[in-house]
Amino acid sequence: MNIGIIGSGVTGITTADALLCRGHSVTVFERHPYAAMETSFANGGQLSASNAEVWNSWSTVAKGLKWMFRQDAPLLMNMKPSWHKYSWLGEFMAAIPNYRNNTAKTVKLALAARQHLFDIAERENLEFNLEKKGILHFYRDEKSFRVAETVNKLLNESGLERHAVTPDEIKAIEPTLHGTFFGGFYTPSDATGDIHKFSVGLAAACQRREATFLTQASVSNVKNRGGKVHVQFTRGDADSGKIEEQSFDRVIVCAGVASRRFAAMNGDHINVYPVKGYSITVHLDDEISQTASPRVSLLDDAAKIVTSRLGVDRFRVAGTAEFNGANLDIRAERIKPLIEWSRRLFPDMSTRRTVPWAGLRPMMPNMMPTVKESRAPGIFYNTGHGHLGWTLSAVTAQLVADAIDSSEARRS
Repeated sequence: MNIGIIGSGVTGITTADALLCRGHSVTVFERHPYAAMETSFANGGQLSASNAEVWNSWSTVAKGLKWMFRQDAPLLMNMKPSWHKYSWLGEFMAAIPNYRNNTAKTVKLALAARQHLFDIAERENLEFNLEKKGILHFYRDEKSFRVAETVNKLLNESGLERHAVTPDEIKAIEPTLHGTFFGGFYTPSDATGDIHKFSVGLAAACQRREATFLTQASVSNVKNRGGKVHVQFTRGDADSGKIEEQSFDRVIVCAGVASRRFAAMNGDHINVYPVKGYSITVHLDDEISQTASPRVSLLDDAAKIVTSRLGVDRFRVAGTAEFNGANLDIRAERIKPLIEWSRRLFPDMSTRRTVPWAGLRPMMPNMMPTVKESRAPGIFYNTGHGHLGWTLSAVTAQLVADAIDSSEARRS
């Protein structure tokens, strides 16, 4: 089939790869000049089945209320009224009873995705600073550790190998880490890598396999008409450019936070909300800094901060969740805690050259990715991965490709 894909972040690119492997013809629409320039640019880097716990719990609600008026809080909400935001929060609360089931499903998806991603990287010989050194979660007090024990049991029951570690074992796993800890949990099978390098490399591989990439192409409409799915788009300046149109047998929306708009065009409710996250990339320009920064990926549960080492000379620190609409402003008061955390836990590492970034996670209220067919025949969705797009995209690409093939079998 001739298939169009809207969006060339990691979700769109892995989807293109999955379809090409099944013999389909693929055209990817991207509004930027290059692939992976938005949320797939500078995320935390973790391929983390160990971070599969969904946020839908009363403890998350309590923390959100406690942090509401702290500008440096891990979770921050702009209280300006918005139907989109409040409807999302209502659906978030409604999903709390599904916490255990959705967490277990996410673990299983993450484990399957990991193998697909490794297979893709090996097949296409992709270099993206992959590190298979595991992920270490650490806790400073007994109360938070005991809560994490309960979560760990659920993760173990869902198939994840993850075990408790003592303070001495924490130090042995990552000797550069400074601080006093009660305990932690270590997932040896988790990994890290540069999402942007992976996405750009896989996009180039897809082009070599004759996928078409239409860049600087802003899609304005997607509709089923006359048995085909028609995509209307504008090249260059969306306000002054000529509207073009192409038709496809199927179209997959992998448009991140824009997916909600495309869904509404076709009578579908996909309540993706843009949850902003921040990162800093610390450039390790001297040997002392390179030695003093961690090689093992970390998650500080209290601060909600994750880290990844990207090659010899880069250290990525990411965190925070900000409910502030489609706003990409990089705010100093949100970046400052990431830098101060880095200095405190790795005092010998220089943060002289640090590059800040902000991206919008496309998050569904139940924290689960949406992979399904539209009410409008021929239109599909692969979106809403939230903070786990890097972790889950390689398997949801397979799921949407399965759905496409099944739809063809039903109609033939």
